[in-house]
Amino acid sequence: EVQLVESGGGLVQPGGSLTLSCVASGFRFTGYNMKWYRQAPGKERELVASITTGGGTTAYARSVEGRFTISRDNAKNTVYLQMNSLQVDDTAMYYCGYSNLWRDFWGQGTQVTVSL
Repeated sequence: EVQLVESGGGLVQPGGSLTLSCVASGFRFTGYNMKWYRQAPGKERELVASITTGGGTTAYARSVEGRFTISRDNAKNTVYLQMNSLQVDDTAMYYCGYSNLWRDFWGQGTQVTVSL
């Protein structure tokens, strides 16, 4: 059974930092690109960052480029999202995920709230 378990969310002030983690199991982690998405209330899910299987190539949404860093540890089946200079607009539920030939997989998400 595929499992993606996110953690690390919380309440942080504007300008602060958080690091999200996602532990994967039930599939061959090293064989898939991994992604972080987010969804704010009333908005569609947004792709935030992606990373290739070996971690050599990353990509970011324009809204987070230069502030967020995606990384992975294939020995630990874990993907991370380091978030710096957080802004109120970054408030959302954050999900990690991947896709195979037939469907997308998501975790349960971790809430990030940026507020004074």
